[in-house]
Amino acid sequence: MIMRSRYVFYVIGILILTLGISFTIQSDLGKSPFDALLVGLSKNVGLTVGSWEIIIALILICCNSFLKRQKPEVLGLLTALITGIGIDMWLFLLHNLITPELWYSKVVCFGLGLVVIGLGTATYLHTNFAPIPVDRLTLIIQELTRTNLFFSRTFIYLVFLIMAMMLNGPIGVGTLLTVCLGGLILNYFMPITEKVLVRILTRPSTSPNYDKD
Repeated sequence: MIMRSRYVFYVIGILILTLGISFTIQSDLGKSPFDALLVGLSKNVGLTVGSWEIIIALILICCNSFLKRQKPEVLGLLTALITGIGIDMWLFLLHNLITPELWYSKVVCFGLGLVVIGLGTATYLHTNFAPIPVDRLTLIIQELTRTNLFFSRTFIYLVFLIMAMMLNGPIGVGTLLTVCLGGLILNYFMPITEKVLVRILTRPSTSPNYDKD
């Protein structure tokens, strides 16, 4: 029963995460460093953005395996695949519903997206089931450097930002905001979602037994 609930929250977390990504894309203020890198690769090398997401996921899985000195987490590809499908789904649903044109509406849309991304990422990470390779790398760097998620996430964002700039990816104000605030928001939501999930997953699943005469 607990494992089934973990799978449910795993999917819910990814859906929340991809909803947040879709908000940031719709805001048109600049993509996250990772997404900007994918778009830059697609424009300069070829293939689709989704194809590069899978390719980069494979590379990161190998990198994570080397850092942890353990077998590659192939299930991370499953999460990357679901994430890609989720983004396409939300973009299709929100295409005509959310089209901010004024600068302040774009800022609100982007800010909401950042918060939702942090909430979704923290939710699915606590299920401990097939994290996205870049999120697993965040946790590995946090463990190796003995720092917090803010430092490790910001470090990864900076690396991807430099690579995206070299490939002329779509860098904007939103990209810099993601670098500065993405790790901080994730670090804020991690303990909150942990408490909520622990409370829900450890709740008794059966009703109390009453004595019968």
